[in-house]
Amino acid sequence: MSLSKYCLNNRLRMTAVALIASLTLGTLTAFSQGSARLAADAPDEYVVQVGDTLWDIAATFLQDPWYWPEIWYVNPQVENPHLIYPGDVLALVYVDGAPRVTVGQAGSYRLSPEARATPLTEAITSVSYDSISAFLSRGVVIERSEVDSLPYIVSTKGDHLIAAAGNTVYVRGTSAQPGERFNVVHIGDKLVDPENNDLIGYQGIEIGEGTMRRSGDPASMALISSKQEATDGDRLIPASVEIPLNFFPKAPSSNINGQIIAVVGGVTQIAQYQVVVLNRGSTHGLGVGDVLTAWRRGDTVRDRVAGGSVLLPDEMAGTLMVFKVYDRISYGLVMEATQAIHTLDYVRNPT
Repeated sequence: MSLSKYCLNNRLRMTAVALIASLTLGTLTAFSQGSARLAADAPDEYVVQVGDTLWDIAATFLQDPWYWPEIWYVNPQVENPHLIYPGDVLALVYVDGAPRVTVGQAGSYRLSPEARATPLTEAITSVSYDSISAFLSRGVVIERSEVDSLPYIVSTKGDHLIAAAGNTVYVRGTSAQPGERFNVVHIGDKLVDPENNDLIGYQGIEIGEGTMRRSGDPASMALISSKQEATDGDRLIPASVEIPLNFFPKAPSSNINGQIIAVVGGVTQIAQYQVVVLNRGSTHGLGVGDVLTAWRRGDTVRDRVAGGSVLLPDEMAGTLMVFKVYDRISYGLVMEATQAIHTLDYVRNPT
């Protein structure tokens, strides 16, 4: 692996004032002092294990993991200071009476440089990619503005009306070169914003996967796998979906009050580690890593004593973290579920 793919990490033991790192994904929001509450059983030291996620580690030290940026103690002179690796020893220390978590060697947190070359790919991620990819493989969400720009199947070689693995299809709207891979997606149900009935996207149903054989207009693509038959008009999406996973869980910088409009996989009741779609995106101030509380909508019940009906209060149902953001919609992973969550339930800033 080339040197550019490695992080020469000078781990310094901090004795200066704690700073919040400026991440490649954006500058972290400042938090008020004292809002982070330590977990009752927060350890003095924790050795990072293979398979850990930043959410798990934050929950080890904090009652509310989304306050991690407030206590993470970094040195801005270190390249990628927010990255944590298996084998790192995380220590709970106090700076001016405030709790901080820093990286060091067991029992020693003095200023002492340590050079180490570590592959960036070995850094722990905020959430498990497996928990995300398992649901994304079942379908995608396509923004309304994106649909018309996607390449599409115009015909199937051999006068077939439908195509499956082993067939060749002709596609338009792409300059892809031979060897590039695409997912074939059927445009499914509309996604409508429940607040104003605006069409904001579509459910994408994954049909299969193909490899470009010949460029041009039309180009030709061989279907190498299929879950169901592909037909004319089905769209192409690059097979690799870029999902940044090295980010800090944090509270949103804006006031978010949205709803769950879909769940990837088509289930009706949403549980832990399932992926949901929200009617909020970057135009509403939502960003990658933002943590939201899910609220179950209160039911309307009949009052058998006083007569009429009464709306029951909304109930807190769980916590989710946003990992992919578009203009008007976003993906969130349910981190905790205290009760069943449903589509049209609310999402709000954590309390």
